[in-house]
Amino acid sequence: MSQLKCSDVSLGYEGRTIIKHLNFEVNAGDYLCIVGENGTGKSTLIKTLLGLRQPLEGNIEFGEELKPTEIGYLPQQTMVQRDFPASVWEVVLSGNLNKSGFRPFYSKEEKERAEANMCKLGIEDFKKRCYRDLSGGQQQRVLLARALCATGKMLLLDEPVAGLDPKITVEMYELIQKLNEEGITIIMVSHDMAAACNYADHILHIAHKPLFFGTKEEYLKTETGKAFTELVKMEALGDDEDDR
Repeated sequence: MSQLKCSDVSLGYEGRTIIKHLNFEVNAGDYLCIVGENGTGKSTLIKTLLGLRQPLEGNIEFGEELKPTEIGYLPQQTMVQRDFPASVWEVVLSGNLNKSGFRPFYSKEEKERAEANMCKLGIEDFKKRCYRDLSGGQQQRVLLARALCATGKMLLLDEPVAGLDPKITVEMYELIQKLNEEGITIIMVSHDMAAACNYADHILHIAHKPLFFGTKEEYLKTETGKAFTELVKMEALGDDEDDR
């Protein structure tokens, strides 16, 4: 069942077009990875899907089962965000804001959802700690729990492992994969092509020309995909030689 469809979409800002003729569809339960060079519009696409920008041309349609306010978002962290002076509980609970409207309080159901998501991601013991005192990996788990409070249907993740060490990176990818296996649609922006081809079932490669959208298997048959495969093999050989 289609949750999201972009039809002949053009994106940009300040009068500048950076993506033209973008066509792709995301079905419930998909794991889509958006890759591409810097400056090709990946972040602009995410902001447009979240309703923070309007497409210059074309249409973005949401399925009947998904409202724009039911999308959970994990942004790429900045230094200012890492130093946010709030408790873990306050950060996670704020993921319910789209549902609470103008109410000055959180409902019992929203608090229970926050508790459940903290337990799911193994951060229940951090509840009273200050967010800025946590490690980078712990902060990402908190932000992921926050995003889950907004949705049980779709997550948009912008470079979710940026700045994390290799061990925590693997743990984060495994968490995301588990959420996908539980039925949550994943749309992830990443520079990590190895992870994209390991975890995702669909790839959207945004380049100045041409765009690609299709399954992971189809992508690996393209010239870009083949070039990436060879690069991974060369890097693996280099790592083996370094270990000797």
